[in-house]
Amino acid sequence: MKRGFLILISVIFLVFFKLDVHAQSRLLRYADKQYDLENYLKASESYRKAFDRRNKYSTALKLAKTFDKFGSYENAYDWWTIVVGFEESTKEDYSNYLNSAIKIGKWDEIDQLLDDSGFTSSDYPELNLEGIRTILESPSTMELSSVDLVNTDASEFGISVDKYGNTYFSSDRGPIGDVESIPSVRLDVKNEMFSNEKSGVNEREYYKIYRKNADGSSSKVSSDLTDAMHYNDPHYSPELDLIFYTAFVGKKKIKGRKNFVNHAGIYFGKIDQSGNIIDSKPFKFNQHLDYGVMNPFVDQKSKRLYFASDMPGGLGGFDIYYSEFDDNLNFSAPVNLGPLVNTPYNESHPSVYGSKFYFTSRGHMGLGGMDIFVGDYINGNVDNIRNMGLPYNSIRDDFNFIASSDGKSFISSDRKGGKGLDDIYTLKELFKVLKVIVEDCNGDPITEFDSHIVDNLEKAIETELTKEGILIAGLNPEREFSLKISKKGYFEINDDSLTTIGFEGDTLVKRYKMAAIPYKTKLLSANVYYDFDKSNIRDSEKPTLERIGNLMVENPHTVLYVSSHTDSRASNAYNEGLSERRATSVNKYLTSLGISPERIKLEWFGEERPVNDCGDGQPCSESNHQLNRRSELTLTAFVDKDMEYELPEGIDNPCELGIHTDLLTSSGAEEIFEKDLEKAEIANELPTIFFDFDRSNLKPVQEKELDEVIRQMKSDTTLNLIIEGHTDQRGSDVYNEYLSELRAKTVMDYLIKNGIDRNRIEYSFYGENLPIHDCRNSNCSEALHKENRRTTLRWNQNVL
Repeated sequence: MKRGFLILISVIFLVFFKLDVHAQSRLLRYADKQYDLENYLKASESYRKAFDRRNKYSTALKLAKTFDKFGSYENAYDWWTIVVGFEESTKEDYSNYLNSAIKIGKWDEIDQLLDDSGFTSSDYPELNLEGIRTILESPSTMELSSVDLVNTDASEFGISVDKYGNTYFSSDRGPIGDVESIPSVRLDVKNEMFSNEKSGVNEREYYKIYRKNADGSSSKVSSDLTDAMHYNDPHYSPELDLIFYTAFVGKKKIKGRKNFVNHAGIYFGKIDQSGNIIDSKPFKFNQHLDYGVMNPFVDQKSKRLYFASDMPGGLGGFDIYYSEFDDNLNFSAPVNLGPLVNTPYNESHPSVYGSKFYFTSRGHMGLGGMDIFVGDYINGNVDNIRNMGLPYNSIRDDFNFIASSDGKSFISSDRKGGKGLDDIYTLKELFKVLKVIVEDCNGDPITEFDSHIVDNLEKAIETELTKEGILIAGLNPEREFSLKISKKGYFEINDDSLTTIGFEGDTLVKRYKMAAIPYKTKLLSANVYYDFDKSNIRDSEKPTLERIGNLMVENPHTVLYVSSHTDSRASNAYNEGLSERRATSVNKYLTSLGISPERIKLEWFGEERPVNDCGDGQPCSESNHQLNRRSELTLTAFVDKDMEYELPEGIDNPCELGIHTDLLTSSGAEEIFEKDLEKAEIANELPTIFFDFDRSNLKPVQEKELDEVIRQMKSDTTLNLIIEGHTDQRGSDVYNEYLSELRAKTVMDYLIKNGIDRNRIEYSFYGENLPIHDCRNSNCSEALHKENRRTTLRWNQNVL
């Protein structure tokens, strides 16, 4: 009797156990089907019932993934907590657990969660915890404000303005659904039809497009699409005068197919004066029963329609594509933007403004959920992808960056503190706008240059150069900055005084003068002299070389040209060797002072270039021979036109540079000038330029004399010059007048070529009419004729 009772109890237990297992299996099969159809609310309800019947790891895992899918991050965290409590849980489960903690803002607990698990952050490189911390700790330059006239306790996202000034947005507002329980899904809407009134994804109203009216109220926009359930993502193209939008056109029956899935597609149409959509046409590549196409954005400049799709051939999930179009809106085959933008996860909501490309991603390193990313957009290519940081992104879902024509920008987000499930926010710049205008020394704009700005934390600041050549940057308030501007052929601008500390305005305008580098500028000339038939440096000449050496040490932008000579006594061959030895002596002496040999350029000419008429066979005094035994030293600045040079120290305004002492940072230059002037005996005199018979060309020694005149005129801009040309009395009057003009112009042209303004020079010519020696009726020596063949220089007293 007792044994029979036990058998009966066992049979009853087995029957009820099988019934329970059968019911459990039925619930899980139904839940799996709804999950595959992305009907996540129904899936979560069935998984929860199945878990209540039997607490299994596999069911808890499915519940956690389901809540992750439709963005119910608090529920997802609770279920990932349960999942990692099972012995079967994996390292991947713990990664998802940590990720869910990040999404609900439990950053303070991350380190403890890692310690409890026995893992470290390096075990989860896919989470990039340090990278996220860096983004979270970076200071924000924007302030977020809710668009209160649009947001409700439902879901609102996306915004666009038409030519009438009407604002359009998406919303699932309405009486259906519990707004407190489940956030909406924005990426795609693909499901079997359960209701004509509500979405199977989250049991809420279908999305519709709404228009904000002038009085602040909102009204639903009708579409001429029949059977449209969801229609959202409005994007108005002013150039095409069309509104593009995403629509889910539901089909309940298809002949020959029992199970099918509906997907979203893109449509475009006109907006009538009432603000409703008419004449809608489908995008050529919609395939409602095979894949989704959504989030349209028109870039008129490149004539591309950007969109998101999970069409075959992508990198996984939804990818961003573009399709080019012509004036008749014929669209080309879609092109995937590739792995720089797309990931194995979902990317969506593309937009283009200026030189920036914006999109939303779950696959790139983010703060949680969907984040907004930006890349450089150049010639239709996207590069340098980066997270936009705070406050664009949060630990929740942030998506759909939009910029309006009035300069405002918007995002959509389900971050905490909002009015509803998703809210639209506008962003106000907290930073100060820096506008930099660069001009040359004549006041003409310089429109192409390189720039670099860093703040006092050594963080680089992004800049933009407009087509007008204005540099624009956003500067954080209450901070100091350093600016560098460079351009080939110009002195670099460095400004370490930029600051927004105490600056109360919105725009900081800076204007800079950029001076061209005066390449191959002669700074000073000096001579050193030698004893007869010697090449060693005399003690009397060493101070000159030492001063020049000091100048070269203190002024690395200089190079010294050394031209060595001899008198005419001895043979040409011997004198050429002697002049080479003299040049070498200068080089050796200067290198002993620490000057690099590469900065000393040597030439030697033997007796070929005397400074006087002490040539072969000419009787000359020893003092005149001495003047020919010399090395001419010319210190020159900025000799290499392929090099960039820094502005010499101590110069405040490079546009007011003199060519001599202003470019040198030592008083030794003045001492050299004074000594050189004494030697040349031209401190208070201007030279007379003598010419060979029937010639108008300048000799090197005469160019040297004119260089001193140039120096004086550049050092004192009040000096103006009169040049007068003359000839001897041999030749006709007409020819001599012509020749005297050539001689005056030769001198004038040399001065102008070396930087003297033409307006500071007057010239005249007199032919043979004003001789020093009247040789018309008497025999004159060649020396007397030579004194008549001259061009004289004198200061213009009328303008001093």
